[in-house]
Order: sequence, then C-alpha cells, then structure tokens
Amino acid sequence: MAEAKILVVDDEPRLVRLVHEVLTPMGYEVLSTHEGEGAISLVALEQPDLVILDILLAGQIDGYEVARQVREFSDVPIIMLTAKARESDLLRGFETGADDYLTKPFNSKELLARVKAVLKRTRREASGKARVEIVCGQLHINLASRCVRIGDNDIHLTRTEYNLLHELAIHHQQVLLHEDLLTAVWGPEYRDDLGYLRAYIRNLRQKIEPDPANPSYIVTCQGVGYMLACPNDHL
Repeated sequence: MAEAKILVVDDEPRLVRLVHEVLTPMGYEVLSTHEGEGAISLVALEQPDLVILDILLAGQIDGYEVARQVREFSDVPIIMLTAKARESDLLRGFETGADDYLTKPFNSKELLARVKAVLKRTRREASGKARVEIVCGQLHINLASRCVRIGDNDIHLTRTEYNLLHELAIHHQQVLLHEDLLTAVWGPEYRDDLGYLRAYIRNLRQKIEPDPANPSYIVTCQGVGYMLACPNDHL
C-alpha cells in the first residue's frame, strides 16, 4: 500500500520528473497533470492525500483558482509552488486554501521534508478527538466540528487558520512565542518562518476581530509572540 497518493500540478516537465524521482522511491504514489482544469477533475476522481500545485499553469485558470475550486469540495492539503514569495502572494494563496508554500528552485531534501510535514499535520488533525467547545468572549470554537462563530455568525477558516486559532485558544491568556506557535501548527521545520505566522495572524484578525486594526482577541506581544485574550473567560 502506498505511503500516500500525491497529485503534482505543473507544466514544467523537469519539475514533475524531479517530484517523481524524489517521492516514488519513498513509497508515495505520484500522479501528475499540466493544467488546472484537469487537476480539479483528478482531485475529485482520485482523492489524493496531497496536492503540489504550481501557481502559473497552462490553460485558462491558474493555481489560485484551482485551489479555490478544490476547496469547494475537498479539504486535501495543498502545497503551492511559486517562483516568488512576497507576502501578498502568501496571503492570496492562504486565503484560497493553500496549506504551505515551496519556493522555486528547491532541492529534493526540501521537497521531501515539506511533503512529510504537511502529511504529518493532516494525519494528526484527523486522529485528534475533540469533545468540548471553547468560548472566548463572543468567539466560539467547536472542537468536534472545527466550526467557529462570532456571536451568531459562522466564520469560515481554512484548515491552517483554524489550527492556529485552536493553538492560541487552548493556551488562552498565555503569550505563545513565535517559534512555539510555528512549531505547534506547522512543525519544527518552520520555527523560523515568521512570514507564515504574520500572514496567518493577519488573516485571522480580518475574520474574527471587530476592528482588525485594533485587535482585541489576538494580541501582539511585540518581538515575542501572540496571545488570545478573552474578555469574559469561559474557557
């Protein structure tokens, strides 16, 4: 039985060949397509465990649109490939549902480490048994259904946004160091990737804060980390 089924979506034959050569000997089953429309169909038909998705693709839609459409019917983890890693690109990818980024060019060791880390996070989430609801002021987090509400309004979070909020919530009123948050949510390989953390914190604030410019829930401890502050502590 294959370690996992991985779909590679890229129109560069050399890159697809590299992914095959690195992952297949490790026991992964690797599928590939060069255009976005086919990628969406393959996710639905093959139900891969992971998608490695280039932003720039042949065909009529790019990687962002592929991720957006895939998220309408699947929670499969997505690693996006990009030749640039500007914060605006990260934010756009995270908002469409990407779980991770890999910047071109990358080597085989980096590719394998990212694949293992994302699959490990996904499996850990699936095996977790949640039984309670966390309440923090008007913020409600249902651990069983992974649903989040502010008052009576449902809040849509991506998988990683939810995991970050969950980590803050279970340590409410405690300052979590940048590196500790990165390790807990993404894995030890990411403990120095502050750009990831800042991008996700910004997205979370846009979704749950009454005034994102003056956050009352996710509080910054300058140069140290973040804390979930609960005005009426029911946790």
